Amino acid sequence: MRVPPARVSFPAEDRAEILARIDEALTTGQLTLGPIGRELEAAFAKRHSTQHAVAVSSGTSALEIILRALDVDGREVIVPANTFFATAAAAVHAGARVVFVDCDPETMAFDLADVEAHLSPATAAVVAVHIGGLISPDLPALAKLCAARGVHLVEDAAHAHGSALGGRSAGTFGVAGAFSFYPTKVMAGGEGGMIVTDDEALVDAAHTYRDQGKGSFLANFHTRLGANWRMSEPHAAIVQSQLGRLDEFIAARQAIAKRYDAAVDDLGLRPLHIPADAHCNYYKYIAYLPDGIDRAALKQKMREQFDIGLSGEVYDTPLHMQPVFAEFAGRPLPGAELIGARHVCLPLYPSLSETDADYVVESLSTALAEMGPFK
Repeated sequence: MRVPPARVSFPAEDRAEILARIDEALTTGQLTLGPIGRELEAAFAKRHSTQHAVAVSSGTSALEIILRALDVDGREVIVPANTFFATAAAAVHAGARVVFVDCDPETMAFDLADVEAHLSPATAAVVAVHIGGLISPDLPALAKLCAARGVHLVEDAAHAHGSALGGRSAGTFGVAGAFSFYPTKVMAGGEGGMIVTDDEALVDAAHTYRDQGKGSFLANFHTRLGANWRMSEPHAAIVQSQLGRLDEFIAARQAIAKRYDAAVDDLGLRPLHIPADAHCNYYKYIAYLPDGIDRAALKQKMREQFDIGLSGEVYDTPLHMQPVFAEFAGRPLPGAELIGARHVCLPLYPSLSETDADYVVESLSTALAEMGPFK
């Protein structure tokens, strides 16, 4: 039995629907900034309880556009060290100086006290990242802190399609949120991203930035230093189909996660705690390994002995330890470093069967027993 770490699948009826929408675009010749993209924007905004959504080329461009619209150039942007390269890179490309802060192993997100300690008159924005689809229970407190200090809160919601906290959707706690439709995400678009916001001025700026900085699609007159950050109509057709399945996808992921929850404690693993008022989409099923277990050796054993992939940590190397961001490093961040070293992600996707999930648990039990004893 082979169980990959992730699997992208489209039912036959979805493929037919997507191809029909792409055929519409091919027939009209409008392959970008067309009606399919506009329909997607309206539907995505409605699903995430926000007034506006702007479709763009990637989650990375979504973040950079937001930060450019907020005019962070020459100022500081606070970024949690436990996140993907793109979170910090977007700030750097927008002209900001990145300030890395530590993370809380209980949520894998920002350490609220460390954020507060590093707010300064130079701070333009704080980026909160919803790791694995979990919105940190400290996010409302962070939003309140940012508002009190006159600092923009931006959400990197690349993992958090459909996630919520206290009934409030990801992307709506700050001035804007950025989503990704990379193939491994809960909604797979091939490529693509989405900005959500209630700020009309930010929407206007985003429309300009995504289209090479032009004030109008039809005019060769550039008012901002934008780029080709448009979402094509074929990509919009794929994402729109996925949006129609979002609640179904999340329910399937939650069912598998519940099955894992019932088993992993007995294996000595500690799953990431999901608060009662959090609606987590389980982009990842995250668990901390027992002390004494070498993660690389465990992953190799699971792959070679059981044909199970345990890849895609979130994340294995914190950003302050990445060579490309060396100029922004300078102090140890023990929470982020612990997170990077000690967790594992179990296979989880809507097409994963109960039999597959049980096989993962049984194989993990055998592997850990053979590698033990552990504390």
